[in-house]
Amino acid sequence: MWQLTLAALMLSVLAGCGDTAKLPVSAGTGPTPELPAPNKTLIPTVNVAKAEPFPAGQGPQAAPGTKVNVFASGLDHPRWVHVLPNGDVLVAESNAPPRPDANKGVRGWVMGLMQKKAGAATPSANRITLLRDTNGDGVADVRSPFLENLNSPFGMALVGDQFFVANTDAIVRFTYPTGSTRIETAPLRVADLPGGTLNHHWTKALIASRDGSKLYATVGSNSNVAEKGMAVEEGRAAIWEVDAKTGAKRLFATGLRNPNGMAWEPSTNVLWTVVNERDEIGSDLVPDYMTSVRDGGFYGWPYSYFGSHVDERVKPPRPDLVATALVPDYALGPHTASLGLAWSGGTTLPAPFAQGMFIGQHGSWNRKPHSGYKVVFVPFQNGKPSGAPVDVLSGFLDEGSGKARGRPVGVALDTKGALLVADDVGNVVWRVSAAQP
Repeated sequence: MWQLTLAALMLSVLAGCGDTAKLPVSAGTGPTPELPAPNKTLIPTVNVAKAEPFPAGQGPQAAPGTKVNVFASGLDHPRWVHVLPNGDVLVAESNAPPRPDANKGVRGWVMGLMQKKAGAATPSANRITLLRDTNGDGVADVRSPFLENLNSPFGMALVGDQFFVANTDAIVRFTYPTGSTRIETAPLRVADLPGGTLNHHWTKALIASRDGSKLYATVGSNSNVAEKGMAVEEGRAAIWEVDAKTGAKRLFATGLRNPNGMAWEPSTNVLWTVVNERDEIGSDLVPDYMTSVRDGGFYGWPYSYFGSHVDERVKPPRPDLVATALVPDYALGPHTASLGLAWSGGTTLPAPFAQGMFIGQHGSWNRKPHSGYKVVFVPFQNGKPSGAPVDVLSGFLDEGSGKARGRPVGVALDTKGALLVADDVGNVVWRVSAAQP
């Protein structure tokens, strides 16, 4: 009991520390976000929304012209979704793997308390579950354990009859007979990914090239701003390109602190990603972002952010690398924890959502007031963002109690053009469809 009391006291004390945002989230959004001077406080801002799912019969608020329903519930920390060509929906039920070198000392203990409060401290189910809607009513009525005994799975990709999974430490491959509800064959290891006993950002997203010959995997950093040294960052804060047949790999882009969702913009055939930027220099810094990914591009981490804005905390500095840092295309607001990304092509949602990117925002811990906790849509024109974000699914943050009723992560379009959203706090996959067919 005393441990719980001490934990509550510690979080209460921390909640009174740090700073409060001077700017609205909108100021840190778009192609030219406002970037005030850093505000590094002795104790960082800690503002964790306690995880508590919606009461029965309640749910998030869908955008005008759309409606939302529960596609599947009772899942175990659903993080990522992938839709197969036959309409089956795969859900990665996953969480962080054992990390004996993470969360050590007082700081680590506090981070562990925060994760527990935010609903992120559950053991990993290490499973991909198949959901099938057999009668077309927008609700899954078949559920099957598609793959089990994985290692903190996240990203998924299907190329022909080869199904790829990005575990936290490797890309593995299975043969997928079309229509199967379960795979029981042993995995074939395609390529190793940076993992290890620290593995700070453990999620690894995955996408295939249009011709299926290449796979692209995201790997987040092992720290906030390289405070553990650059040796533990080898191969991290990057997107890797992997040959789907041989497993040969190379760094495709670097300096991306924690890239997650990826999507192809079809008119240009350019890869886009969303990236979680650094913490602990104020509630107004640094905006997470969405950007096109240039082959060989360097995006600043840890030495700078949003191009040439130097992070003075990083020693020794690297002005030579800062001079080459690319400016991201589009800021998504500070500390929104933007994770999911899906191109809207083929959607049956109303016209405003016809062309652009859906983005799942998991929600902040390092900002007062909170940011994120929603799914937004950024319109595109001529292959680039062309307007302000529009809320697609909101209301996950209870403004009265400050509790997180859900935390959106992965997003994907189903074969009928509706938007699926994995909610790892509510243990739900939500489905957003047009209010009028």
